[in-house]
Amino acid sequence: MKPQLIFEPLRLGQMTVRNRIAAPPHAAMLGALLGTEDEAERYISYWRTLAEGGTGYLIALNGFVENICPPGFDPQGVGSRKGGVFRSPLFVERMGRLAAEAQDRGARVGTQLIMQGGMPHGPSPTLSGPVINLVPHALTRREIAWFVAEYRFSAQQALAAGLDAIELHANHDDLIEWFLSPLTNRRSDGYGGSFEGRMAFLGEILAEIRAAVGDRLTVGVRLNMAEAEPGGYDADEGLRIAGWLQQTGHVDYIHCVMGTGWGFPSYIQPWHFRPGQWAEMAGAFKRQLDVPVIYGGRVNRPEVAEAILAAGHADMVAVGRAHLADAAFVAKAMGEDARPFRPCIGTNDCINRGVAEGLPFACTVNPALGLGDRTDLPRTEAPRNLLVIGGGPAGMQLAITARERGHRVELWEKDEELGGQVRLAAMLPGQAAFADLIRYQAARLEDLGVTVRLGQEATHDALARHEAGVIALATGASPRRPAIPGAEGAHVCDMWRYLKGEETVGRDVAIIVQDDHIAPLAFADMLAREGRRVTLFIQTNGPAPLVSRYSIGTLLGRLSEAGARLICMEAVTGIDLPIIRTRNVYSQRESLHDGFDSVVLACGGISNADLFTRLEETREDVHLLGDAYAPRRIVFATQQGYALAKQL
Repeated sequence: MKPQLIFEPLRLGQMTVRNRIAAPPHAAMLGALLGTEDEAERYISYWRTLAEGGTGYLIALNGFVENICPPGFDPQGVGSRKGGVFRSPLFVERMGRLAAEAQDRGARVGTQLIMQGGMPHGPSPTLSGPVINLVPHALTRREIAWFVAEYRFSAQQALAAGLDAIELHANHDDLIEWFLSPLTNRRSDGYGGSFEGRMAFLGEILAEIRAAVGDRLTVGVRLNMAEAEPGGYDADEGLRIAGWLQQTGHVDYIHCVMGTGWGFPSYIQPWHFRPGQWAEMAGAFKRQLDVPVIYGGRVNRPEVAEAILAAGHADMVAVGRAHLADAAFVAKAMGEDARPFRPCIGTNDCINRGVAEGLPFACTVNPALGLGDRTDLPRTEAPRNLLVIGGGPAGMQLAITARERGHRVELWEKDEELGGQVRLAAMLPGQAAFADLIRYQAARLEDLGVTVRLGQEATHDALARHEAGVIALATGASPRRPAIPGAEGAHVCDMWRYLKGEETVGRDVAIIVQDDHIAPLAFADMLAREGRRVTLFIQTNGPAPLVSRYSIGTLLGRLSEAGARLICMEAVTGIDLPIIRTRNVYSQRESLHDGFDSVVLACGGISNADLFTRLEETREDVHLLGDAYAPRRIVFATQQGYALAKQL
């Protein structure tokens, strides 16, 4: 389907947006608007590229409202803040600069107003879900009035900065959502106890904002269509809330989303969910409301956005992670940018790395972004001959970026197909999109004229004689087999060999997990859904410790649905089927587990670096990257490939 509707302009309140694509806040890890000048420019430059790429409406800041806490109290939890952005002396100038640059390029610009997590506040001392057990302080009526006034001030600051719009964040564990929800609002005064009471806090905020800014700002509300947690409001109640918002006369649009900050789904949905999965639900809101409806959730391609609009499910579509993958989302859909569309494959490493690992931002498919590059790298003035060994994501990214810079590039791959282990990862449930990266990289290699030799085995002698000035080895890794007694048995296989069809398993499967990320869980999901009884033995004190709460809930929810069993803090010490022997990693207490006919090792990889080790002794300018350096995830591989090409 060739997109058409997404290019039509749309009126939102007092502003006209040039097309139907919005970008919600999603770039907090790319820079700091209120940090140093360099950090601010890094942040502003990202939104500038989206404006240049044609996006219509940029909700360009996670605008945290000022908090109120007793002296010495530190708010805690994801999304908690002590100070808000709107009270910063830098806000008006910095946000004004961002707005002006984006508006000059045709975009409309807004900010969200957020008190996410309500930290440490709530309408009542109740919990919103099972994974955060921090009981909030119940706000007094005077404190409620303080917050209402702070929302008013924040809107005035947005107006002073020259913004076109603000969006109230009434979802995803925000303080406003906690007032709207019967789960978290147990008050008996005028701010709870009835539907009208639960609406009162938001109603006062909206009235004060309109009194302060009138129609000079477009005002939207981002709303969970339903709460995923039992006891929260359902879809019918969500429609009722939306209808109430419209009747206030203060709201110009409603932004419909789904998910919690931790659950199944989270509001940052991984690849297991269909693109645009909740768009039909948003259609019920659009049919009931006269104000425009924006839909957001797993919109990863222009065709998905077009289909949502064509079906009448929304007036505008919000695109987050796919903008990280390709800032020219709209321009490429319009044909104004002839380069192929770079697909978002939904690994969520853009958020997992920062939240779960404390690592800098990186995008799996767009490594330039995390390294600060907003435009194409300059062409080299001294082209070199580069030989890349290995056609996985690291080798392909290196070849692509080096060729884009003007180097002469040849790539050897020993298999008859490109992709490396990503081809196997794409076979796991929900991960078919991983193959999109392979197809994109392969197409770029062809478009750029890189010489690709498939079925070409690299030997030390051949490389030692090769005339290339630079050789880079991205030779991947081999499955790691831990030194567990019995691991060499006939009914013990490796996860990757199983996916290749080289080994089989029985009905009662033990999976030994020595991998801190998603792959073993996804593999267990696959086996369980094939009808096998699956038990995972996990050494860490929880599954996949390098995966953030925004992704792990989906995997754990699917495993529960499929009947898989997880045993954590147990290291396998012996395999003697049908018995698995373990010891607790803390107490050293030993246990026996009976009833297994097969074992699968999900224990990561061992680098294939022997060729590099020999070659660097005889040649200069030899490099090692990807899993061949240290087995990690796709995002590590693509970022290494790009970084090496950047320095050549």
